[in-house]
Amino acid sequence: MDRPLVSWDASGVQAWADAAPAEGAALLHSLRGFIDAGRAGALVAEQLLEDGEPIRVATFDIDQLLDYRSRRPEMTFSVNQWTSYDEPHLVVDMVRDAEGRPFLLLHGFEPDIQWERYIRAVREIVEKMGVGLTLGSHGIPMAVPHTRPLTATVHGTDPDLLPDTPTMFGTVTVPASAQNLLEYRFGQWGMPAVNVAVHVPHYLAQSSYPQAAQRALTGLEDLSGLDLDPGALDSAAERATEEIARQLAESEEVQGLVEALENQYDAFHDARGQGLPLDGNLPSADEIAAEFEKFLSQERRDPPTGA
Repeated sequence: MDRPLVSWDASGVQAWADAAPAEGAALLHSLRGFIDAGRAGALVAEQLLEDGEPIRVATFDIDQLLDYRSRRPEMTFSVNQWTSYDEPHLVVDMVRDAEGRPFLLLHGFEPDIQWERYIRAVREIVEKMGVGLTLGSHGIPMAVPHTRPLTATVHGTDPDLLPDTPTMFGTVTVPASAQNLLEYRFGQWGMPAVNVAVHVPHYLAQSSYPQAAQRALTGLEDLSGLDLDPGALDSAAERATEEIARQLAESEEVQGLVEALENQYDAFHDARGQGLPLDGNLPSADEIAAEFEKFLSQERRDPPTGA
């Protein structure tokens, strides 16, 4: 007989039963593991947990889902002993929005194996807890400049749930993720699920970019009616903006690349989704990323005077 994949916390289940809305309950999810440019989804989860007074509802048996040798958690060694371990987890917490309304948050490590079993378990959680809408968010790297408003692709199982906005995509084939497969299976089962994929500047994909998390939170608010307080990340976003400006000011080459992206962005949005005209002189996303990484690596090798 298979070991149970999910264990329930009786007090957390009761807390949800006492507080859950009669209708419109939501489950938000953010997993560590695949693509999350700018740490958009990770920052969303951190923000919701910090202010949401989390109460544990359910815990996945992570040993059944994680391939430790392909994705090794980090440990810290200090002097002559191990002092910390980034312990893998995958859990469901009840949290509250800025107005005190409860919702569920699924967060932790993306499963490496048993995806179908994991998704069936999420379905059981959704059905047992009376969830009406499942929502996810993450960042994807795009050839867009940080000097323009962040956009997002909102995709889901029911077109009626999605905003009526132009898309930057036609038909593409990409590697699967547990998050996207969950949406696909929910669609097959007739269950509402939506994901907000924020378009993060390609050259910032490996950095922590709070602006992307704010855009994700705004998208999740629009879909769920919750108050997720994107403004709580204003200070972090200001610091990120200042750091980007400082680094850009030191490289005319990178300034030119960002300007080219601005021209590309403006041309696309002027065409209102009818196509992205390229004049042959604009750099590709890979070229921009390579140039910016070269600049940042030089920055790391040559610290400022007095550092």
